[in-house]
Amino acid sequence: MPTVDVNGIKLAYESHGNESAPPVLLIMGLGAQLTMWPDQLIRDITGAGFRAVTFDNRDIGLSHKHDGERVPKPIPQMLAKRIGITLKTPYRLVDMAGDAAGLMTALEIDNAHIVGVSMGGMIAQHLAALHPSRVASVTAIMTTTGNPKLPRPGREVFQAMLRRGPVPETREGRIDMSVATFGVIGTPGEDHNTNGMRDRITASYDRNYDPSGLARQMAGIIASGDFRKMTRRVQAPTLVIHGSADPLVPVEGGMDIARLVRGARLEVIDGMGHDMPPRFLPKVTGMMLDHFKATELLQA
Repeated sequence: MPTVDVNGIKLAYESHGNESAPPVLLIMGLGAQLTMWPDQLIRDITGAGFRAVTFDNRDIGLSHKHDGERVPKPIPQMLAKRIGITLKTPYRLVDMAGDAAGLMTALEIDNAHIVGVSMGGMIAQHLAALHPSRVASVTAIMTTTGNPKLPRPGREVFQAMLRRGPVPETREGRIDMSVATFGVIGTPGEDHNTNGMRDRITASYDRNYDPSGLARQMAGIIASGDFRKMTRRVQAPTLVIHGSADPLVPVEGGMDIARLVRGARLEVIDGMGHDMPPRFLPKVTGMMLDHFKATELLQA
């Protein structure tokens, strides 16, 4: 697995397709390795004449781990944030956006189409706001702005994400637990054991299992708070894709991005949750590719 030195840390990445083709940088979500991108999505992007670059965010997969750095527990941190107290965390979303920009520099990519899912979409907004010349377009999927007035996940979702109680001791038990989480946050009616999700979770587990990174990433999101000021600064052509049935990041999050970014287009996929299952993937990919191509024509 190739790595590059970025901002004093190492990032693991993969590059797919012709390296001279217009690049697409894909930024994954909370606790998710680059192996969580559906293979079909990568094939469709490269098949349409683009280069796809995926990477592990810091603290996940084969990238740098902030081992030993203490983080506040999520609920006390959220309560402290509400009353204006900022608790120390190893990094924030702005640092992760700097990582993405640094990766592009290391790979000699001047600018790219940026695709971010969930936390990755938050990073994408920061990247586009802080490094506008590096961003050809933004596609923000199942993500939000940190606006504290937006609807929040329900109790069942919080419990699934915080994973209280003893962690299973076996490999299969831990994989089962992750699959069960998508049963709570994912598209209703999906069998995540057979739709490819279990396979991607298994590949990620066998590649690198270190749940402590997820806790530090979550702390970074909470510490970043309300970042609507960043979202308002996004100038790149922006496509917002959100599922109407997303229980983790309710659709109002995507609506908020579309409201704040001038000219942004919002596409709500009826029935989709916090995932991209096979039945919705062609629609999501098609929207993304149309967005890339329209942007290429505008900038030609």
